Amino acid sequence: MRLAVQPAAMNGSWKLGRLFGIDIFVHATFVLLLGWIAVSAYLREHTAQAVLGGVLFIMAIFGTVVLHELGHSLMARRFGIRTRDITLLPIGGVARLERMPEKPGEELLVALAGPLVNVVIALALFAVLSATGQAIMLVDPSSTESSPIAVRLFWVNVSLAIFNLIPAFPMDGGRALRAVLALGSDYIRATRVAAKLGRGIAVVLGLVGLLYNPMLVLVALFVWTGAGAEAAGVETKASLHGLPTYTAMETQFASLHAHDTLHTAAHKLLGGAQVDFPVVDPNGTVVGLLTRHALIAGLAQKGPDGSVESTMERQFPVAHPAEMLEVALARLTESSSKSMPVVADGRLVGMLTADNIAEFLMVRDAIGAGRRRHALHFAA
Repeated sequence: MRLAVQPAAMNGSWKLGRLFGIDIFVHATFVLLLGWIAVSAYLREHTAQAVLGGVLFIMAIFGTVVLHELGHSLMARRFGIRTRDITLLPIGGVARLERMPEKPGEELLVALAGPLVNVVIALALFAVLSATGQAIMLVDPSSTESSPIAVRLFWVNVSLAIFNLIPAFPMDGGRALRAVLALGSDYIRATRVAAKLGRGIAVVLGLVGLLYNPMLVLVALFVWTGAGAEAAGVETKASLHGLPTYTAMETQFASLHAHDTLHTAAHKLLGGAQVDFPVVDPNGTVVGLLTRHALIAGLAQKGPDGSVESTMERQFPVAHPAEMLEVALARLTESSSKSMPVVADGRLVGMLTADNIAEFLMVRDAIGAGRRRHALHFAA
């Protein structure tokens, strides 16, 4: 169960519905999980009842996952943060927020809201089971006949609450830890500490997994990569703070006109490193964006004589050269585009990509390192 700011809804996902104004998706691999559970249940107990019970139990678990992610989403909404969608995966759920809370107190509440939902569900099930006189003993959740589904769901929610409170990114506990540390420290320093702790926990989980449970090795890899990604994202955002977009935008680029053919676009694609092309009208106003993916699809469907206008994307993000680079990057990351036109006074003045920004940071860091070495040389 994760909070994430992702570029777009995951490919291969199907929309299940909409709750509280939030689209709920399920990834195609979830169907494979249901199939695996059904086959496993049949091979274990050889009854249709076992198959049905196994599938229903997994669906009930993912129902609690949806509620968990809604807990994050609705708490984030209280602070003016919109949730774009929630996607169910075989490994859990992902709530795609438009941005992360910046105030430590807000991040703490958003991070804890998900596990709190699991605690509430567990308490409700405990109350029902106690009222009906059913024993609440530790059970094997994989068995469909060992205990009632309510008992197994109780332990599932207890496990989810504990697991998600592990103080390591990208778990909820990692974000909660970072928020607590940031209350009395710098946000970047708090992220570094939380990421280091998370990677330490990943090492321990990996070693335990090698000895006892291979599944823990996968969890360890998940935690290790999540901690690194979170730390890198915060470091990048800090590096861009206070810089205008024009410092990193590309000023040497090719553009297309709406009446150009896809053959012309393909020629420009093959003639250089640029993969996405802004489309302008005779006045120089940006009217579209032709991505490499759209170009290839257009060539396959319409041939080289097809027009750029019929293939280009009409909904795309734009930036202003004077706006903060970190804001522009966030907008680019949240979109499905890899490139973003930079427009001033209605005219195209540049293109911005994540690669441009990465190269800008590398050059700036190299220049800074060179200056520091020269300063030390003269000081000596």
